[in-house]
Amino acid sequence: MQVTTDNRTHFGNELRLIPVWSMVLAAIAFVCMQFVFNVIVAQDRHAPPVWGRVLMGFAAGIVLGAYFLLIGYINRDAGRRGMSRALWTTIAILVPNALGIILYFLLRQPMLARCLQCGATVESGYNYCPRCSTKLRPGCPHCQKEIRPGNDYCPYCGGSLKEIKEGIPS
Repeated sequence: MQVTTDNRTHFGNELRLIPVWSMVLAAIAFVCMQFVFNVIVAQDRHAPPVWGRVLMGFAAGIVLGAYFLLIGYINRDAGRRGMSRALWTTIAILVPNALGIILYFLLRQPMLARCLQCGATVESGYNYCPRCSTKLRPGCPHCQKEIRPGNDYCPYCGGSLKEIKEGIPS
């Protein structure tokens, strides 16, 4: 019995993880930066030319919007990985210079998976379910190292895996 994992995620699936509140904040931040640079800064006597204000507003809006999107992503991703959402969101917001965001991506836990036998949540590196002791990953009968389904021979010891395939009903 193999464990189901979401290890092979696509960028689109990751983008769908960003909550709506984060997207709304990012859009508001982008619009606010346009207002700040094109209305408020424009009133200064030494203001940059129009094209410079537009560029600065666009750049600042993108940076601030991306910051809010990352905060939302961290909030959802931490929960998905079994970590404290409130703690990591707070760290990402309060630790300056985006170091909190970098810390999150360096220290985040691996994705959690579910045992197909009992439905228990297990860490992705587990070979056996801690609740029902079901074997989660196939192993070589000779060297006990993890193998991929579909291999005819073990990539570690070269032992034949045909008896495993013959024993599994199709």
